[in-house]
Amino acid sequence: MTYFKKIFAYAGPYKIYIGLNIFFNIFYALFSAVSFIAMVPMLNVLFGETPKVDTLPTYTGLSNLKEYLTERINYEISQTVTDDPLIALMLSIGLILVLFFLKNLFNYFALFFITFLRNGILQDLRNDLFQKMVELPIAFFSEKKKGDTIARITADVLEIQHSFLSILEVFIREPLTIVFTLILMFNINLNLSLFVLLFIPISGLIISVIGKALKRKSDRVQKEQGEFLSIIEETLGGLTIVKAFFAENQFYKKFAASTHRFYHFNNTLINRQNLASPMSEFLGIGVIGGLLWFGGKMVLVDQSLSGTVFLSFMLLAYNILTPAKAISKASYTIKKGDAAAERVLELLETENSIKESNNPQRLDELNTSVDFKQVNFSYGEHPLLENFNLSLKKGQTVALVGESGSGKTTLAKLLNRFYDVTSGEITIDGVNIKNIAKENLRQLIGLVTQEAILFNDTVANNLCLGKLSATEEEMINAAKIANAHDFIMELPNGYQTNIGDGGGKLSGGQKQRLSIARAILKNPTILVLDEATSALDSASENLVQEALEKLMQDRTSLVIAHRLSTIQKADSIVVMDKGKIIEQGSHLELMQTDGAYASLVKLQRL
Repeated sequence: MTYFKKIFAYAGPYKIYIGLNIFFNIFYALFSAVSFIAMVPMLNVLFGETPKVDTLPTYTGLSNLKEYLTERINYEISQTVTDDPLIALMLSIGLILVLFFLKNLFNYFALFFITFLRNGILQDLRNDLFQKMVELPIAFFSEKKKGDTIARITADVLEIQHSFLSILEVFIREPLTIVFTLILMFNINLNLSLFVLLFIPISGLIISVIGKALKRKSDRVQKEQGEFLSIIEETLGGLTIVKAFFAENQFYKKFAASTHRFYHFNNTLINRQNLASPMSEFLGIGVIGGLLWFGGKMVLVDQSLSGTVFLSFMLLAYNILTPAKAISKASYTIKKGDAAAERVLELLETENSIKESNNPQRLDELNTSVDFKQVNFSYGEHPLLENFNLSLKKGQTVALVGESGSGKTTLAKLLNRFYDVTSGEITIDGVNIKNIAKENLRQLIGLVTQEAILFNDTVANNLCLGKLSATEEEMINAAKIANAHDFIMELPNGYQTNIGDGGGKLSGGQKQRLSIARAILKNPTILVLDEATSALDSASENLVQEALEKLMQDRTSLVIAHRLSTIQKADSIVVMDKGKIIEQGSHLELMQTDGAYASLVKLQRL
């Protein structure tokens, strides 16, 4: 129930719907009980046992309301029976129909208002999950499978809808129905009522024992669902390689193995859950059988109870067994929903390791320098940077070169605070970036990555990602600087053309020039280029390099380079190896030194 309480905390903004639901459920439960009591006059007419009441009863207050209503109904019916029994029967049937109509009308209104509550909770839960997902640091998703996160936001939330939220009306309506029905039953016969009352805790105990393993079994199902969603996500993301290596069958076998495990786990879970209905029904029939024997004895042997009253009592007993069965089934559903809620809340309650400062500072632009001071960074137990020191002066272009795994891209990620340093500090104008508001920090920095990351939207919306207020003129100007305007205008709808999933309708060079135009439009004071041309052909590289040179004008730039020909004009070139600087200087200085940098240049010329 702990998880249920945490999920139900989302009901706060929708309290009015809870109140309306309870209000209409009270009337539903009341008319549900009274509608069966209304059977008594009809049965009395049918069996000729209508009490003879010649005097119109008098209402003296709430204390004798029950007696007054009973006497008044018997008076009206007994007077009508004297004239025409069929009319009396029709009146009794009409009374029953009116009561059942009101019962179902109130039931509809109760369900109508709880719909807004359920869907409101789901909406807010999904919104919070998505917000949490985008807030969490990149390190979180390096350790978790994307498919598992998708499963939590989709399948697990749906499971919460079908389990926790689907029983909200049960927990309000059914107990009220039982309470009102028991009140009427105790008024009819104490002994029979106690017999029925004894059934409820016994039934609940049996159902609880059977349902204990449901949470564990449901957890296995949810995890396996996340597993095969991860396989789907990975396969679609790398479909080109899958096909190129003719690995379709290999990935199919991997997916089929996961769905086969899901098949067995789900069968076990559902079969255990399916026990709820037959078990509840069998226990209910046991109670009905006991009532028939116990009550039948009172009617036939003791003659302490009339046949019509006993039949009415049996109908009331049925009115208790139905909600009792629904409650027992709901207990199964809660056990099953616990696993999904636990996974959803685990994501929601994950602590963000990249914390915002309590009193963050704001910087409008870079005035002096960006400094890496004694920076150490480890991913797990593997050190990537050791006592790293580097100063990037305003207006300078500093290039980072070195073999893969030397720590170049790690520096870019640390500067953007995608990760936090293990020790040491990174400062902008002397201010530790941990003390700068994250939003402000990322406004100062423009990032162009090796892989152009674009979204399934229009060219215009992709360009304006970092500056939503950009005018059309600013957008076009940025595209022209990035050598992108001409090819954009050749698209079917120009800037309003949808570029497909990941920009799939564009070539690699076109996608990269859009990324550069996006950075230009953002107008950052610090520019980070992470191997922005390494994945391009020579013709595209020339266009992109030209766009990058325009972008870097009058900006402070940190360039991570693979193709050394693109960084010969840099003010300073830093050669890295295993997280340390082994050489630093201009292109000419490093070539004259004839060290590691000169060797790399010679290798690329071959």
